[in-house]
Amino acid sequence: MSGPHQPRRLGRSIAALLAGFVVVVVLSIGTDVLLRAVGLFPQSEQTMSNPLFLLATAYRTIYGVAGSYITARMAPYRPMLHALVGGAIGLALSIVGAVVTWNKPDLGPHWYPLALAVLAMPQSWLGGKLLEMQLYTRPEP
Repeated sequence: MSGPHQPRRLGRSIAALLAGFVVVVVLSIGTDVLLRAVGLFPQSEQTMSNPLFLLATAYRTIYGVAGSYITARMAPYRPMLHALVGGAIGLALSIVGAVVTWNKPDLGPHWYPLALAVLAMPQSWLGGKLLEMQLYTRPEP
């Protein structure tokens, strides 16, 4: 695909991916800070329990769906593709996170970064699917 509109579309694609990523990061870090402030999560130097890591996995998954929805919504074309590309980036980052933290048990259990990696693509697909359902659902006459 080439032509005078390609750079603008590429820029819009990148902006859509960045917007979804920023939403996920801001919401995730914001929730972490809030849960520490209210005393549900321990302070940063302390390891969390498995149930708290499960809670973090749950809200990060919800935020991943929301971020993918935003990416798809902002995409200049092929919203599902954009959501899945965002998911692939999230998958790659999750794998890097798992590798970097693997031999550091004080940073949490092994299952946590693996769960984030396993959930990256399904949550991205769901975010894209929610937009498709919204866009392609016709109201009844």
